[in-house]
Amino acid sequence: MMREQDKYWLVYAKATFIIAVIAMVISIIKLPGDLLVKGYYSICSLFLVSATITLSKAVRDEAESKRLLNKLEEAKAAQILTDLDE
Repeated sequence: MMREQDKYWLVYAKATFIIAVIAMVISIIKLPGDLLVKGYYSICSLFLVSATITLSKAVRDEAESKRLLNKLEEAKAAQILTDLDE
């Protein structure tokens, strides 16, 4: 179950992401220049957003993997200790 703090943090993270994307879209629309320049900046922005999401997922997956490995190591150590006590 999610803690109350985690819920607020998730809402904050989603809200700031949406605000940043909206600000980026408005900036590109208001950008002086022809459609080719705006298209270039739009594609680069979409690529940056995609890369950021991929990176954050990879970092989270790595952290979860390490946490799982630590739990397994602790369980093995606990099992060894209980075997030694018997």
